[in-house]
Amino acid sequence: MTEKTRLSGIAKLNYALAAVGKNMVYMLSATYILYYFQDILGVSAIAMGTILLVARFFDAFNDPVMGIIVAKTKTRWGKFRPWLLIGALTNAVILFLMFSAPPALDAAGLTAYAAVTYILWGITYTMLDIPYWSMIPAFTESGKERENLTTLARSAAGVGSAVILICTMMAVHALGEMFGGGTTRETEIIGFRFFALAVGILFVIFTILACVSIKEKSTVEMETVSLGRMFKALMQNDQALTIVIVIVLINAAVYITSNLVIYFFKYDFGGTGWYGDYSLFNAFGGGIQIILMMAFYPFMRKVLKLSNTRIFYVGLSAAMAGYAVLLGLTFTEMGNVFVLFIPAFFIFSSVGIINVLTTIFLANTVDYGYMKLRRSDESVIFSMQTFVVKLSSGLPAFAASICLQINNLSDAASTEAERTVDLSQSVAQNSKIGLRMTMTVIPVIGLLIAFFWFRKKFILTDEKVEEISEQVRQIKENTGVKNNDPQT
Repeated sequence: MTEKTRLSGIAKLNYALAAVGKNMVYMLSATYILYYFQDILGVSAIAMGTILLVARFFDAFNDPVMGIIVAKTKTRWGKFRPWLLIGALTNAVILFLMFSAPPALDAAGLTAYAAVTYILWGITYTMLDIPYWSMIPAFTESGKERENLTTLARSAAGVGSAVILICTMMAVHALGEMFGGGTTRETEIIGFRFFALAVGILFVIFTILACVSIKEKSTVEMETVSLGRMFKALMQNDQALTIVIVIVLINAAVYITSNLVIYFFKYDFGGTGWYGDYSLFNAFGGGIQIILMMAFYPFMRKVLKLSNTRIFYVGLSAAMAGYAVLLGLTFTEMGNVFVLFIPAFFIFSSVGIINVLTTIFLANTVDYGYMKLRRSDESVIFSMQTFVVKLSSGLPAFAASICLQINNLSDAASTEAERTVDLSQSVAQNSKIGLRMTMTVIPVIGLLIAFFWFRKKFILTDEKVEEISEQVRQIKENTGVKNNDPQT
């Protein structure tokens, strides 16, 4: 791509804004759908857990199918932008409908409504997520430009997630009161409806801006990955399998906590303004995660000269220590939210660094697979990460729902008089203990298993990676294969 045709600053900005909007709708659904239907509307926790489990599994298997559909699309506007726009419009509508459930429906009706809207939301999100990340080669050419744009989009996606975690509950209560919410329950019902509408509108606007400012190359091709090829590559590459299992264990541990933290603030930490403390906690944690992911990892690599595997062990250990501190603090008075910043620092910062490292480790398995199989599975390996992250989020949601059911944590059946007081005072102590143990002890067990599994199975140290890279380079030179050949 010549200097004249290089992607403009406006196009880059609009592409990044689309990532902000995309992750805003994702985080609103992923973080608050259980709370909205179970705690506010009174749908059975087990029913919601089952819906989330089935939908996440379906969504994970739906990704390769959507990839094939996008790859076969040919229109005058390209193959990616039409699906990006259609997906954004339909997803925004479904998002609004999902958070606009008619409260008058009975339990069975609300359960059916939740199931239908959530599954439709997942389908429409996949419809836009696949083309969004796959379209980068359609409007970039140089490797550095693509790398920089991908980094920008990933960072923007993190901003979108942070906005939702920080602002949602404060905005929900403010909007609910603004638009006529009488009781606390009515305030949250109305607030979620208008907040979902606002997020959906922003998402559509950002997506339209990206589609208008970005021009696709009509000749670009998209490689698709079938489920069969994905699992075959995984079974043949023992190091890729090792990292995939580690990703599943770590994500499952983190997702259990993230599903339950809002209940912890509402029913355990307490206070009539609990959602303000909850927002402050997320703001601190999200900020720490982004800052340390961008600054502390390079510091440990370049200044402290630590290997990636050593940093990984440090990250896992720090995360487990953070969970232990959190559990200990829950048995104190916990009168000040700033005390909870101590475990939040260790957990959020460690998770950010671990996410960077698992991506690096997964990338390193590509050369290992080539050395072992004489076949490059780069597209398969990177498709696998998205697949397993989605797959590993279903079971934690189900586990969280079991915790809520067993400990009888729901506000839907409370009277308005009960809602106006500090709810933590009306929750049995054994229910609080059950919540604390589920969101701390179980994640630590998962992280411990990941620690020992990684230590036993993973062999791709920094030195080993350099050795394998040299061997792969020699193999390709001897066989006349170009390093950038996508078919190798």
